[in-house]
Amino acid sequence: MLARIELMIKGPLFGCRMCGNCLLQETAFICPMECPKGMRNGPCGGTTPGRMCYVDPTRKCVWYAIYSRAVRKGREDTLLEVLPPLDWNKAGTETWGEVAGQIKKVGTLKFAASLFSSDKSSKKEVWDSVFVPIRQPAWWSGDRDYHPPAYTQPVSNLENSLRNGEFVVATEVTPPLGSASEKLRRNIEMVKPFVKAINFTDSSSAIPRMSSIACSSIAAGMGAEPVYQIAARDTTRTRIQGDVVGACQLGVKNILCVTGDSPAAGLPPYGNMNMNDLDSVQMLWILRRMRDEKKYLDGREIKNPPAFFLGAASSPFASDPELQAIRDQKKVNAGAQFFQTNIIFEPVRLSLWLEQLYKRDVLGKVFILIGLAPLKSYRAALYLHDKVPGVYIPETILKRMEKAGESAGEEGIRILHELIDAVKGMKGVNGIHLMTLGWEEVVERVVREAGLYRNESSVKEKGK
Repeated sequence: MLARIELMIKGPLFGCRMCGNCLLQETAFICPMECPKGMRNGPCGGTTPGRMCYVDPTRKCVWYAIYSRAVRKGREDTLLEVLPPLDWNKAGTETWGEVAGQIKKVGTLKFAASLFSSDKSSKKEVWDSVFVPIRQPAWWSGDRDYHPPAYTQPVSNLENSLRNGEFVVATEVTPPLGSASEKLRRNIEMVKPFVKAINFTDSSSAIPRMSSIACSSIAAGMGAEPVYQIAARDTTRTRIQGDVVGACQLGVKNILCVTGDSPAAGLPPYGNMNMNDLDSVQMLWILRRMRDEKKYLDGREIKNPPAFFLGAASSPFASDPELQAIRDQKKVNAGAQFFQTNIIFEPVRLSLWLEQLYKRDVLGKVFILIGLAPLKSYRAALYLHDKVPGVYIPETILKRMEKAGESAGEEGIRILHELIDAVKGMKGVNGIHLMTLGWEEVVERVVREAGLYRNESSVKEKGK
């Protein structure tokens, strides 16, 4: 009966879906479950212009409504709290009974008095004693604090290079559509001498390809430094824990947690677009605790915990820089040690995002690799601009690519070099991540022409 009453009231007011894991107090009384991706810790990196949801372009992104209201009320720091994934046992149940039970434990009179108290600190103390245990169960215990890694020595070559102040070049190699690995191996061999790490996407655009973990294992076996990408779209809390332990056994030491493109970005028949079991922030939180606290999510001890360098994606242009910085600070607090950004074509806007990260004391806690891509044609540029969420190409660049005609590939490389020169000197930028978009052949040329090629023998000689 109580569940029906709660739904009757909260449904019209907040769009309640009776998830049984209510977070309204921490999300400016706007239900995050209205997000088609079920994001519970902030927006994804895929909004369209006008802050519209790319999964459902007919409506505004619910998380920007949450952010905007929180900022207006001066409560934006409450959004830094790492909120847990759903406890599916509670789905469809009411929350009011749980709140009433917690009020009884705290003291009904004490709670009632706090409603009329002018003492903000004591009021907060009482309210936290009621609501924190409800939204932060013992198996999660999320908070707003920064959690630095518990280890001291670098666990991967990528981490070692970044710690030593090297301007790092990473790239990606496109996983094959089928099971044959010959082209994959050729591409790995081709780019390996010129980059510090190679990222393998996890079925980007929700289109199946060879798994990132398989590609990463092949690369590790070839002496390359892989970055194993895990998309929340296709994982569960059980799978991610098991896969990461296995990946470390295979020699994979760099892990990149991403939300992943919605099935809406893929091809029919479409999968479920309404729910992720985890979001990227929750993935970071789980993996950091596995490594540093030697615990599985269910509390079991890990006698030989996995060792890895933990990364996250960032989309600086997906929202206002101020709001995006809140989301990114949350990822760093949860455990992100490095960022790979979405593709950047506007250095000025990038600098605004970096400035906001500096204001939030984030830059000294995370390494940042700026995503850059060589435009191969005017058509490719239009596709990125119109179809890839979070990517925006200025009109000036689009016109340059159109005007270049058959020489568009060369113009794209010139634009790329201009962007490399622009970002190299920015405070907080630790390297670049070349998103080849299937054009792996260009990596050597770009790295050499940009003066970023580091011959290992010459580096060793210099260090003598």
